[in-house]
Amino acid sequence: MCYEADAAPPLFTPAAHVLAEATALTLTSADGTAVGAFLARPEHPAGPGVLVLPDNKGLSGFYRQTAVRLAEQGFPALAVDYYGRTAGADPERRAPEFGELPNLLPHLLALTPDGLDADLAAGADRLRALGAAEVVALGFCFGGRQAFRAAAPRFGLAGAVGFYGYPDTLNGAPGPTQLAAGLTAPILAFWGGADEHIPPSAVAAFDDALTRAGCEHEFMTFPQAPHNYFELAAVQHLDAARASWHRLLDFLSERTTRRTSGGHP
Repeated sequence: MCYEADAAPPLFTPAAHVLAEATALTLTSADGTAVGAFLARPEHPAGPGVLVLPDNKGLSGFYRQTAVRLAEQGFPALAVDYYGRTAGADPERRAPEFGELPNLLPHLLALTPDGLDADLAAGADRLRALGAAEVVALGFCFGGRQAFRAAAPRFGLAGAVGFYGYPDTLNGAPGPTQLAAGLTAPILAFWGGADEHIPPSAVAAFDDALTRAGCEHEFMTFPQAPHNYFELAAVQHLDAARASWHRLLDFLSERTTRRTSGGHP
């Protein structure tokens, strides 16, 4: 579990772009499932599209606001929900108790790698249809784990960014560490050194696996930061959150530089 229903992302940079739109929409996954999403698009895009992947509670206000913050910096952003198959395509109609573990668990256990992949692909395809020449995945917690998985060639991404995404085997399912040999897109990962859920050994094993696989990656660990340090209310960890935000923006800009200069992601 990661962010509470009233959580908000921190704000470190003023808006540099006027928004063309910020709206809820519905995607259609490969199996015909209606998938809830939220799109924030700048009037004049200045970088890659960003596929925002929420924590295991699904699409909430935190991720809608994160999409807006990215669009204000010139990056079209689309946040997707995971629970269209079991909870309907409109996350805003769900009861506040949906995110409580006893209520969430049946929906969480019903998720499958194929379904998640199809929904992520639908989000990336919509960003491309809107004109994004490159797409980068950005995930938090459960979404960070999915962002790392999305560095596989089948998604065609220019990069993957994960905040505290658990990298190891989980409930018997292989994680990004076990899948590292098949990951090719550049990865940027943020970790809290005081994260009780992700031990340093798991981070080190993921680092080693990516190195062996030859996958370009960068890890940033903030020694005193907890699992969900990137949050407005976590005032004692604002330095870590600020450093993460600016590195994220630089990473996104680098994807633009590579494309316009003829390089490859």
